[in-house]
Order: sequence, then structure tokens, then C-alpha cells
Amino acid sequence: MARDSHATKARLLEAAFTEFAEYGIAGARIDRIAEASGANKRLIYVYFGNKEQLFDVVLQRAMELGAESVPFTVEDLPGYAGAIFDHLLARPALMRLVAWRQLERPGATAAVSEAYQGKISAIAAAQREGGITRDVEPTDVLTLVLALAQSWFSAPGGPATDADGSAWQHDRAARHRAAVVEAVARLVAPHARRPRPS
Repeated sequence: MARDSHATKARLLEAAFTEFAEYGIAGARIDRIAEASGANKRLIYVYFGNKEQLFDVVLQRAMELGAESVPFTVEDLPGYAGAIFDHLLARPALMRLVAWRQLERPGATAAVSEAYQGKISAIAAAQREGGITRDVEPTDVLTLVLALAQSWFSAPGGPATDADGSAWQHDRAARHRAAVVEAVARLVAPHARRPRPS
């Protein structure tokens, strides 16, 4: 019975992820989630509470899976940014889910803040040891690394598209990824190692 319950929850979360990424919280429909998962609608309320609580669980799960897929490496923030880029480029629905959270549920940040605090502390420690520039506050370092890795999402025409709306080819995505990695490398380089402006 517990195995069936676990499998049902997993199906519901997968269906809810797709639904929320597509429609946001306001536009998402519990009926569609239940139908897509092959589960009884009542179980959504039993397992997760209301629609907002279900959204929070879906977002938390997506973040945990992302953290497993892209481990945080304070020793190589440029490589970390490149790995985030790869992860998100392969999962554009995840960026849509995050955008919906910012639009519809900006106050639900406890899990997000908790995840960031450990990273910020690691960056601060690396700054004290001289591995990362001290010119930028740890919180700003993390914010800028993440923003650079996600910058393709706000590119003209939409995520990973050229100005004419056509999807990036592999070589174009690779060039943007290289630019992200280089930008982060310059951002975090200790002052003594930074190239001097000409």
C-alpha cells in the first residue's frame, strides 16, 4: 500500500509540474493534474493540501532534483554556472515554473532562502581564503552567477531563440554557454588575477 501511495504521489507531482509550468498557479486546474496522473482528485488534497501548497512542493522537489543534478562547487563557480546553463537549457519548463513563482507566489521563499544560505556561506569562506574576489558581497556573487547562467531565458524572442524567433542551434548555445562561463570567471577572479583594462 505504501508503495502504491509513493507511486501515486510521484505521478501527481510530475503532472503538477507540467501543469504549473504551463499555466502558473492561477491557471492550473486540479482536474487536469488528476487526469494526467491517473489519480483521484481527492488525493491531491489529502497528500498536498491546497493548490498553493502543491505548487510549493513541486518547486521544492524541482530545486532538490536540480541540486542533485548540478552540485554546487564553490571552487569552480564558472563551471557551476555552465552546468546550470546546461541543466536549464534541457529543461525550459523549469524556468517557466520559477517565473510563475516570482509572479504569483513571491512570498513563498523559505525553501529557496534555505538553499541559498549554504551557498552564500561557502562563497564567503572562499572569499576569506582568497579564492574569490572580495570586491563583491557573497550574496551578490551568488545572485550574479545564477543570473548569468539563466540569462538566455530573457533573450530577445524568448528562451534560447534568435531575434527571428528560431531556436538556437547547438553551436550558438555552446557560444552563449562559453560566454556565461567566461563572464563568471571574470566576476569571481580575485583582484590580483584580474586582467587590467587596456
